[in-house]
Amino acid sequence: MPTSTSPTQQTAATDFDDILYVVEETFAVITINRPDSFNSFRSQTVDELIEAFTLAWGDNRVRSIILTGSGQKSFCAGGDVKQKAQTGDYGPSRYGMFRISELHKVIRSVPKPVISAVNGVAIGGGNVLTTLCDITIAAAHARFGQAGPKVGSFDAGYGSAFLARVIGEKRAREMWYFCELIDAQKAESWGLATEVVDADELMPRAKERARALGLKAPTALRFLKQSFNADSEMQTGFTNLAMSALDLYAHSPESHEGAAAFAEKRDPDFSRFDGAY
Repeated sequence: MPTSTSPTQQTAATDFDDILYVVEETFAVITINRPDSFNSFRSQTVDELIEAFTLAWGDNRVRSIILTGSGQKSFCAGGDVKQKAQTGDYGPSRYGMFRISELHKVIRSVPKPVISAVNGVAIGGGNVLTTLCDITIAAAHARFGQAGPKVGSFDAGYGSAFLARVIGEKRAREMWYFCELIDAQKAESWGLATEVVDADELMPRAKERARALGLKAPTALRFLKQSFNADSEMQTGFTNLAMSALDLYAHSPESHEGAAAFAEKRDPDFSRFDGAY
């Protein structure tokens, strides 16, 4: 568990390429800053997000965290499928690993509420990120959904099992099997979003909620978050197993076909695959 450090040390460690990190008042704002790629994440992006959440964890000024995306089109489009099509992976990482599972765990484990401000599409791994956040505020034009079976990927851990806890199993199956986007209003009615606001009100509202959290007892919030997490903590074990399976699957011909089709802007041809690996 990270220990607290001085604000001076934390401020000096916020030089990122793929994200923006700022502390305002009593909250941190983490912004995925790859608008040309619809704020999709590569390995470096994931490394930087983990670092930013860890900084917010150890900063005593920070009582809550806002996660959002740059621009108005996309909160996060998940893993960078074009990068995967080009190199067969999600690009270089500081640690030689694609640490998406660690990112999921830090969002859940950081003892401070995390608010996702969904400013556009939240697809695939982006939908998983907002699902894991404590509170989700969506712009009216936001869209939510999964794309894994269309692009040769899946998330058999938190992205499916925990999603089923949030919106119900039938709806989670529908979202994953058909890969159809739902609008912000439906996401709110399903429980995936807690609130829908006009686009120009999204960040002001997220910051308003963060300020309200800044007035609450931090130890009480910490124990409450851990209590909520305890009910689904048993999912952690098979999440690890699922991510290991995904790592193997990512190198399969079936997965490569999905990524290649996406990069080439064509429909994938999965007809030669029978799912027997």
